[in-house]
Amino acid sequence: MNLKYIPNDQSLTPDDFLDLAQNVWPGTYNSSLTEEALQKTINVTAWDDNTLIGCVRILSDGYFFGTISEILVKREYQGNGIGKKLMELAWDVSPTSLFFGAQPGNEPFFEKLGYERSFQSFFKRKARP
Repeated sequence: MNLKYIPNDQSLTPDDFLDLAQNVWPGTYNSSLTEEALQKTINVTAWDDNTLIGCVRILSDGYFFGTISEILVKREYQGNGIGKKLMELAWDVSPTSLFFGAQPGNEPFFEKLGYERSFQSFFKRKARP
């Protein structure tokens, strides 16, 4: 592996991100809406040569609140410390504290990184255009 991490990846393209998303969360995604979404977040990325293999997206108001919208690592790269490194870089680059929900079963991963359980998470799903 030839890994490279970019703490605030301003050149992340929708195509690269959607290739990663399809690997972790297969679905139907809109490229232009993905591009708009990526422009609104701080994107911490992991690359193996020219292939995006991991990404953490941070949404923050810059002062009061920051949240991780998702952490994605390609399935074949999971278990190699990439998610841990992405989360460490996310903490370093975030202008605020971080609040986020974790999928059931993933809580121990975040606790090992020093995150504490906090508020209960809630959601109400809208159809994605």
